[in-house]
Amino acid sequence: MFSIPSFPAWDALHPLVVHFPIALLLIAPFFVALGLFLPSTKAKHIILAGFALVVIGTGFLFLTTETGDAAADQVHKSPAVSSLLHEHEELAEATEIAFGSLLALFAALLFGPTLLKRELTIRMFRIGLSVFLLAYVSGAWLLVNTAHAGGRLVHEFGVTAKTTSAPRLSAR
Repeated sequence: MFSIPSFPAWDALHPLVVHFPIALLLIAPFFVALGLFLPSTKAKHIILAGFALVVIGTGFLFLTTETGDAAADQVHKSPAVSSLLHEHEELAEATEIAFGSLLALFAALLFGPTLLKRELTIRMFRIGLSVFLLAYVSGAWLLVNTAHAGGRLVHEFGVTAKTTSAPRLSAR
């Protein structure tokens, strides 16, 4: 007989979802960069895969921030923890703005010409992708710093998400 754990409460979900945006958003630019060097027929699919990763990663980023806000309400806050938690929250909000903006820029680059019934030359498209990747560095830097502050909360101060004692499901 084994027991299936219950799904965590909203204020305990942060540790479950926090690694998704980090992984997805840090791997996405490699797909975009690879697309710069492939022939245009193959590049399209790789770049669209990168776009999908940015969309999903940005969605998880917003979910992670919301679950982090809920988890923060449960934390016992010493002055040091309060200060670092505030820094982590500020970085998370800046990261949301950065990736929301990057997503809009990427979508405009990929779909704007079609909506405007104009074609970008391959050269202009590659220049646009290169500018996007340069801007992406700032978003990735914010993301890494946000993650580092969160990691410090856990590993230096022992801050953890509160778990609930909801009933477990048993399989017989």
